[in-house]
Amino acid sequence: MGPSRGPVLGLAAQLGLLALLGSTLGLTPAGLVAGAAYGLVLCGLLGAGLARAGLNELGAANAVTLSRAILVGGVTAMVVTSFTQPVSVPALVTIASVALALDGVDGQVARRTKTTTALGARFDMEVDAFLILVLSVYAGDRYGWWPVALGAFRYAFVAASWAWPWLNAALPPRFSRKVVAAVQGIALALVIAGLLPTVAAVAVLALALASLTWSFGLDVRWLHRAMRVREAARSRWSEERATPARRPALAH
Repeated sequence: MGPSRGPVLGLAAQLGLLALLGSTLGLTPAGLVAGAAYGLVLCGLLGAGLARAGLNELGAANAVTLSRAILVGGVTAMVVTSFTQPVSVPALVTIASVALALDGVDGQVARRTKTTTALGARFDMEVDAFLILVLSVYAGDRYGWWPVALGAFRYAFVAASWAWPWLNAALPPRFSRKVVAAVQGIALALVIAGLLPTVAAVAVLALALASLTWSFGLDVRWLHRAMRVREAARSRWSEERATPARRPALAH
């Protein structure tokens, strides 16, 4: 599958899913437009990324991620529809849960097929981030808008990196970061399923937000320390270059 064909097929699958959901669940025009716009942007960015990376094939791992991304498009359409009319909560929870459950499968596929790429990792991360954002918006519409911070954290971090470029440095792997990321999806799935009393749902969302704040705080602290170390190293290097080397004294 070439780099241009994969995104095109992905867009076709996205439109097909929206048509199915629209005919069976009665999505609003706004919801369908939101889902289609998401699919168009998604597949356009994926095509550009494949071309920039010089990849000739989408690859099995990226195909799994694209499948998850298409499900996220369906979730997006349902959440936008929920602003003006009720949606099928079982359908929303099922689609979102499948997308969440498939997280990690693409990584396993990439490792087993030895096709791990920077594009694949970024693609996976962005799909996860957008799904959490959409689910947090759904939860925020029902429990107050503060839960939207669960999904907005990632994008606030990206915006902050424009002002402070040192936030763009690579982070070391950290298992707790993966655990916290998984907790966000599980917490939101529980809440949107409506299985918890209001007090319990708010508590779950608050704990999820607290863990996410802690995780981002650790990353920002590490990045700041790394920036200070780099600055100190550059300062020493500049001083060494500016100081003329002393000639050894001649022996008599």
